[in-house]
Amino acid sequence: MKNITTLPFNISKTENFFNQLGEYIGDVFYDILPEKGYELRDEQIFMAFQLEQAFKQKNVIFAEAGVGTGKTFVYLLYAICYARYKQMPAIISCADETLIEQLVKKDGDIEKLEKALSLKIDVRLAKARDQYVCVKKIDELLHRNKDNEDILRVYHELPSFVFDSTQSMTSFEKYGDRKDYPWLSNNIWSDVAWDPLQQCSTCDWRHRCGQTLHREHYRKAADLVICSHDFYMEHVWTKESRKREGQLPLLPEASCVVFDEGHLLEFSAQKGLTYRFHSETLTNILTGYLNQDIREESLYLIEDILALHDEWFDLLQNQGKEVEGSSRREILRNKELIEIASSLNEKVSHLLDQLVFDAELFVMEDYHLKIIEEYLEFYSYGLSILLKDDGGIYWLEESAMETSFVIMPRLVEDVLKKEVFSQSIPFVFSSATLSKSGDFSYIAKSLGIENYQSFSVSSPFDYEEQMEVHVHVETEEFEKWQKIKEQLYIFGGKSLILFTSSEEMERFRSWASNQEWSFPIIYEGDEEISKMVKEFQKNEPTVLCSYHLWEGLDVPGPALSQVIISSLPFPPKDPVFEAKRNHTANPIEEVDLPYMLLRLRQGIGRLIRTSQDKGTVHIWMHEQEKQTFGTEISAILPRPLSEI
Repeated sequence: MKNITTLPFNISKTENFFNQLGEYIGDVFYDILPEKGYELRDEQIFMAFQLEQAFKQKNVIFAEAGVGTGKTFVYLLYAICYARYKQMPAIISCADETLIEQLVKKDGDIEKLEKALSLKIDVRLAKARDQYVCVKKIDELLHRNKDNEDILRVYHELPSFVFDSTQSMTSFEKYGDRKDYPWLSNNIWSDVAWDPLQQCSTCDWRHRCGQTLHREHYRKAADLVICSHDFYMEHVWTKESRKREGQLPLLPEASCVVFDEGHLLEFSAQKGLTYRFHSETLTNILTGYLNQDIREESLYLIEDILALHDEWFDLLQNQGKEVEGSSRREILRNKELIEIASSLNEKVSHLLDQLVFDAELFVMEDYHLKIIEEYLEFYSYGLSILLKDDGGIYWLEESAMETSFVIMPRLVEDVLKKEVFSQSIPFVFSSATLSKSGDFSYIAKSLGIENYQSFSVSSPFDYEEQMEVHVHVETEEFEKWQKIKEQLYIFGGKSLILFTSSEEMERFRSWASNQEWSFPIIYEGDEEISKMVKEFQKNEPTVLCSYHLWEGLDVPGPALSQVIISSLPFPPKDPVFEAKRNHTANPIEEVDLPYMLLRLRQGIGRLIRTSQDKGTVHIWMHEQEKQTFGTEISAILPRPLSEI
């Protein structure tokens, strides 16, 4: 195989890189790949030509390409070659961990490309922080409960150097990835994984932390760094503050960025800009401040803030209203909430002023003073968003361990325009669903992108020959479950059932637990997701139940012969989507319907992954939904549907 960092084609000082790249890309798609058994696809050739222009001009491009066009090979080839040309890695940002797995798994797209082109590609993963085990949490959990077998097993699998401070840094190896513990359910994983409450900067294990070691590893990538949209946006929002603190940004400087399933980037941008208030964090920080020799005025001020903070969270918890399909509890913006928040913000601002005077009266490390100051500034700025009319979206999140109040800016396009798309590098958005009938202005406007290129190519598959689509009207839910059981038995399993929420999936699980089945049924969340997908693909009769895998799942062959969509995937009535609805003239037409149709297209797209695949899609809906949205649903289906 050719060495890493060298271009896979020859170029001299007098030759133009893009001319030679164009010739090489042509050779790959016209000659090399067909010789290796890959189909020659006109859609791929067209996409390659379009991407070449975007890379030449260092522009943003929306590359809308249907299932089976081979778009991943195209953007990978350009990203790798450009990274080697610029001597800086390319960043591939995916919607979630499932999509990342499709790229890097055994026999995934990157390994296929390596084998076909005799390339050795240096690809490294930069996962979100909650994808790594937290040693501090495990240590604390074991002190409270030494009999928990799951936590004990994780503890015993930690490498020896974690607790041995005498070992040198050269002996440290990366560890602690979520994939290292596939047998853990999502609920148990959340108990041992990093979460926003962890103060990493003051942690005793920070230099031996698996998350830190993984970060040092992926920063050295020569070709590709692959991360999630959430992590990319966290990198963007924290880049400057990390530099001020003397830390490196989360991601290295990139030659180009590819957003796979780029239509999901807006929400990740909003999520990355959230202000998260944990009920205990302010108390912990200010209690530490009280231990210093501070003036009486500051002491009373802190006591007032802590009392108001407790009162505020009591009010939030009493008000919080659960929403199906969402972990976000709705909070009403009433007079009492605003009055407490306003008083809190005023007192926190006053305390920030007092920090200047208190710092002169006692010996306090600049580092700890900076932590207190930065958190109070963060707290105050978040409250200022809440206090502005129409300034933000907010909700409550609760777990067994913690309550958090979350504030999110309603619009992020101005920040994205300045912090991301002002860079003079190529940005590629890749997805089967980026436009509305060929119009890309909606996604461009929502992301603050003014100048861009775009194109659309349809799928090469013969859907009328390869796919059947059936629509069913739901009357009673238990009758729907019974019909779904019959549909599963027709195929002997081999099915993916997509639910609109975890609650709907759990209702099916409860019903299914009282039925007899001749094939295994597995449920999202019971184990690490990539392990479940492998089990589903390997054990053909298996049924996979999920509420997240509407996009990203790639299981070609008979293991996935049927997709059952249990309900039309409308967005939940949670605070984020309610805010979107409140700022449109026609919420159904401008928010609910586009979201549902896009997600429905993505769900249907899980079935046919190759030209040899065949199968059936079942879509369940209520009679009113059929009457109201039947025409729009028919228009986006890959084949005509006579039932609607």
